[in-house]
Amino acid sequence: MSNAPHYDIDLPTFWADPYPDLARMRKETPIAYVPQLGSTVFTRRADIYTQEKRIDVFSSHQPGGLMNVLMGHNMMRKDGEAHMSERAQMFPAVSPRAVKATWLKKFKAHAERILDELVPKGRADLTRELALPLSAECLKDITGLTNIRYQDMDAWSQAMIDGIANYGGNKEVEARCNAATSGIDAAIDDMIPVVTRHPDSSILSVLLAAGQPIESIRANVKLAISGGQNEPRDAISGAAWALLTHPAQLALVRDGKAKWIDVFEEYARWIAPIGMSPRRVAKQCSYGGVDFEPEDRIFLMFGSANRDEACFVDPDRFDITRDTSKSIAFGAGPHYCAGAFASRAMVADVALPSLFARLKGLRLDPSEPVKIGGWAFRGLLNLPVQWDAP
Repeated sequence: MSNAPHYDIDLPTFWADPYPDLARMRKETPIAYVPQLGSTVFTRRADIYTQEKRIDVFSSHQPGGLMNVLMGHNMMRKDGEAHMSERAQMFPAVSPRAVKATWLKKFKAHAERILDELVPKGRADLTRELALPLSAECLKDITGLTNIRYQDMDAWSQAMIDGIANYGGNKEVEARCNAATSGIDAAIDDMIPVVTRHPDSSILSVLLAAGQPIESIRANVKLAISGGQNEPRDAISGAAWALLTHPAQLALVRDGKAKWIDVFEEYARWIAPIGMSPRRVAKQCSYGGVDFEPEDRIFLMFGSANRDEACFVDPDRFDITRDTSKSIAFGAGPHYCAGAFASRAMVADVALPSLFARLKGLRLDPSEPVKIGGWAFRGLLNLPVQWDAP
C-alpha cells in the first residue's frame, strides 16, 4: 500500500456532493489514500494530466479489476499496442467522419420523433423522457444492437456502471451487472448474422470486419454501452438544467454570443459525467512525495481536476464563456474517450438546440426538486420541467 496521507470521507455525503472534499484534498492532500474507497486518489489536474500518460507505472491493465471480471477484457483496460490496435479497429465507427456522414442524421431523427411526442404534453421529466431515450436510441445505432429496446440499453448500461463501481461488494449489484452482460451477449449473438450479411458503420459490424476476436468484441461493445449511454444522457439533462438555472448563460446562446458546443464543454468540465478513472500501479515508484507499491489501486479524479483552482478561475461557477481547453472530461492520455466526437454531436448539435427550440417557454417545474448524485459517474436523477404546450 502507498504511504500517502489518509483522508476519510463519508460515502453518502461524497456521493451527494463530492466537490467540497475534493477541494479540500486538492489544497491539503492532493494525493491521498481514502480508506472508504480503498484507493489512493489523485485530485490535482497537473498530476492527473502527466501521470495518466505514464502507462508503464500507472497501468490501465487490471486483470483482477471489476471491469475485467464483470465485462471482459476491453480496450480501456489494455495499454500500449494492445490498446491502440483495438482502438484503431473501432475508430471507423466513431470517427468525426462517421459521425458527420452517418450518425448525425440518425441522431436528429431520434430527437425529432421524441420531441414530437413530448411537445403536446407541456410537462415531463426530461432525464427520463428525453435524455435517456435519445441517448439509448443513438447508442443502439452506434453499437449495432438495434434489436433491443432503449429501456434495455439504459438499464444494462446502469447495471454495468453500478457493477464496476461496486467496491463494497454488494451481491445484488453484482447480480444485476451479470444479468446485463448476459443480455448484451445474447443481443450480440442475434445481430452477428445480420451485420455479417449487411455490413454497416456500427461498432459490431466494423469490429467483425476487422477480425477482432469475438470475446474482445463482446467486451468492447459492453465498454461502449457502459460509458456511451450515461455520459450523453447525463450531459443532455445536466446541461439543460444548468442553462435553466443560469438564465444569463442561456441568453448568451440565444443572442448568438455563445454556441451550444460551449455549453457542452463547460458542463462537462463543471460536472464531469465520468468523474474518475482507475489505474493499477505496475511497478514500484515514487511521485509527489508518495511511495507506491505494485498492485496499489489509483483513482484519477477527473471531476476534481476540472475544478482545479490552478487551472480555472472560480471553478465552481458555470460559465460558458470560459476557456475550457484544460478540461479533461474525456481523459488526457492514450485512453482519451473514443466516443467523444459522437457525444459532442449528440448533445451540442442535436439535443440542446432541438429541445430549447421545440419546448417553448421551457422552465423548471417548481413542484418537484431536481436531484443529482454520484462521484465516479455523476448526473441528474431527474429533471422535472414545464413548457407552453401548443
